[in-house]
Amino acid sequence: MIPPSSSLSSLSSQKLRDFKQSVKLKYVKLGYHYLVTHGMYLFLSPLVVPIAIQLSTFSLQDFRNLCENLKFNFISVILFSVLLVILLTLYFVTRPRPVYLVDFSCYKPEDARKCTRQTFMDRSRSIGTFTEDNLEFQRKVIEKSGLGDSTYLPEAVIRIPPNLCMAEARKEAETVMFGALNDLFEKTSVKPKDIGILIVNCSLFNPTPSLSAMIINHYKLRGNIVSYNLGGMGCSAGLISINLAKDLLRVHPSSYALVMSMENITLNWYFGKDRSMLVTNCLFRMGGAAVLLTNKRSEQCRSKYRLLHTVRTHKGADDKSFSCITQQEDATGKIGLSLSKDLMAVAGDALKTNITTLGPLVLPMSEQLLFLATLVARKLFKMKVKPYIPDFKLAFEHFCIHAGGRAVLDELEKNLQLSDWHMEPSRMTLYRFGNTSSSSLWYELAYAEAKGRIQKGDRTWQIAFGSGFKCNSAVWKALRTLNPAKEKNPWMDEIHQFPVNVPKLLAL
Repeated sequence: MIPPSSSLSSLSSQKLRDFKQSVKLKYVKLGYHYLVTHGMYLFLSPLVVPIAIQLSTFSLQDFRNLCENLKFNFISVILFSVLLVILLTLYFVTRPRPVYLVDFSCYKPEDARKCTRQTFMDRSRSIGTFTEDNLEFQRKVIEKSGLGDSTYLPEAVIRIPPNLCMAEARKEAETVMFGALNDLFEKTSVKPKDIGILIVNCSLFNPTPSLSAMIINHYKLRGNIVSYNLGGMGCSAGLISINLAKDLLRVHPSSYALVMSMENITLNWYFGKDRSMLVTNCLFRMGGAAVLLTNKRSEQCRSKYRLLHTVRTHKGADDKSFSCITQQEDATGKIGLSLSKDLMAVAGDALKTNITTLGPLVLPMSEQLLFLATLVARKLFKMKVKPYIPDFKLAFEHFCIHAGGRAVLDELEKNLQLSDWHMEPSRMTLYRFGNTSSSSLWYELAYAEAKGRIQKGDRTWQIAFGSGFKCNSAVWKALRTLNPAKEKNPWMDEIHQFPVNVPKLLAL
């Protein structure tokens, strides 16, 4: 008996719901991804069988006849061989030299430098320069910042009264730089005299002699070293240093490049009343990282990563982007770092430009086709479809997003559609060490290593934002599986305590 139309409709809708529950859309998308990615192999595989059958019919006499025919075309064979040798020589001579990351080290201050949130508020109150309203503002910011109770501040800042002077700033710089470098030289067994390239980046502290000169003097580096000191380039300066080191290593054969990334707190603590400048007091903390790079192929076997891509985006031509992070004097003449309310919008625009450049370099063809299809539909056919956001989880296994603040991390997690697992290194770095500026990316990578997450072949995306306004990316590929039991980094003694629950800002 044929059921009534209403019953048929009900039965059909019920079956459709069951189908959606049994076949999840994410598996359909994964199937599409693998089909497009391996489409060429699937297309060529049917040709392999007839070719193999044809070759199997060749007898020894057939090969002899082929050799006899080549004797009569001796000149052609010679010309073809010479051309092949020339082309291969040009390929190997002109291709870029690979850049390897031998190892890196993140500085962990001594326990005496720890500053809990309550200690921060007590010190801020004891200074006597902040109004009650400003103290309450700082309390709210630090409660929502994502920072925990174990971040670090230099001695000159947390002492009573603060002693902010050039001597103390130099002391902080030496403590951070030499602490990270001593650990790096110990881990890699590379002698300071072997370093051919030195790059130091610190945005707000630029003494004379420079920070790079301080390192050269302390370790007695060689006289012909190629050294650079980058200043005023914000939290993304660490990746700018990596990009510069990459370019230098491609023209200086058989060299080691040392990159030192840090920020200086001592001379940049703000004691005024401008709230846009008080935020930096609540976020920035003491830290630094040293990275050893090389182009020596002999070092590949012991190096951790190979640098695949660097992409730099600069929005400084736009006035709003240029002025969103500015070091300036407030109304009373006190110097501070002002953060504009447009910061999130500016960062989003810079990120969009950066990933538009990075996407074709790293995304599988399946994602590029989907992006192209929606772009054509929107621009050419004027269809009202949402812009397609590529799934970067298909291109990277690990994400190191600059731990600038909880709001930034929340927005990037949402826009890039990342999971809590992907965001864990960034959130835990912000919680444990605070915003250590350009070095935060290396604390995040160290976290992934301490957790035993890095497997051979894994790709890691480091992305950072900086004043100007800049958004920079670096992509690394793991050359070997890293055993956390053999690693030495600032997380190892306490990694079992992480992750901890840090509520998202949007949920507060």
